[in-house]
Amino acid sequence: MYITITPQKLGTHFNQSSQDFVNYLEKENEERTLENFEYFFNQTENDIKPDRVVAEIDSNTAKLKRNEPRFYSITVNPSERELQHLKNHPEALKQYTRELMQDYVKAFNREINGRPIRVEDIKYFAKIEYTRRFKGTDREVIGNQPIATKIQTLKDEVYRIQTGTTTGNLKALHDKIKCLELEAPHQLNGKRIVQGMEKPGPQSHIHIIVSRKDQSNSISLSPGSKYKASEVEFNGKQIKRGFDRDYFFSQAEKTFDRLFNYERNFMEHYTSRRDFVKDTSQFYKNLLKLPYPERTAAFKLMREAGIKLPPTVPVNQVQLAYKAFNALKRGVGIAVKSSSISI
Repeated sequence: MYITITPQKLGTHFNQSSQDFVNYLEKENEERTLENFEYFFNQTENDIKPDRVVAEIDSNTAKLKRNEPRFYSITVNPSERELQHLKNHPEALKQYTRELMQDYVKAFNREINGRPIRVEDIKYFAKIEYTRRFKGTDREVIGNQPIATKIQTLKDEVYRIQTGTTTGNLKALHDKIKCLELEAPHQLNGKRIVQGMEKPGPQSHIHIIVSRKDQSNSISLSPGSKYKASEVEFNGKQIKRGFDRDYFFSQAEKTFDRLFNYERNFMEHYTSRRDFVKDTSQFYKNLLKLPYPERTAAFKLMREAGIKLPPTVPVNQVQLAYKAFNALKRGVGIAVKSSSISI
């Protein structure tokens, strides 16, 4: 489970409207018939149309300055293994989203009228997307780039011949291009993987637009706060502040596991990814403490994620060689970056 929380920006400035973001989330509907449209939902409603989302998010911005985010985007990315466990069922994803947003409000160290924040206090809209496309930062696209460069050079030469600016053998050039296409190391259904190509397998994920202000449009709730839990004096009163991301990300996994009886592997835990980034020594110790079957499963998940493990890694021994672990660290680091794991 990979979850990111980001304020929506246009370049260096915060978006003043949610219109562009909502339009972006409508891209899958462009390929659907009206009766098969995927609509937004919130905690209590389904089939919410995009114009209502824009209207309610954009009007819920009282007293916010231009340099403050109007809304945040939460992206929930279940892993392929988690989606297979759910059989990629949309109703299960909606159920999980609604439970997740209860974890979200509990992560705030804030009160409304002397009580903890409840999910009814926030304004959010969510939408399920079912496909993903390869980006320029994906390892498959990067791995194919040397071939792509050669192909583009040949295509440029073909264009010059076709426009009469030079002469040459078009058939020979087209034959070279076909050969290069087959040489690309990353293929999908017999075709070279390129940016924009649809990814295979279950790719369902959830986009959530959550307003910076609460339902009353009077209280600011920022999940981007650098404080986990503290108090500050404001107008002579002690005000609680902060958002505990560690709690939110960890609880998100526990909620999924509880709802769907899911058995989470060591490498799927947020705490494992966090320790890898912030406390490599602790990650190393925890990895070595795993029973042999779990440790083997952890390495299997790494390989499935495309992490190149050194062939000398002794997964059935008590200790890993330091050199081998450094190679493993580099591989996991690439995976963490490419997966946009928010920590």
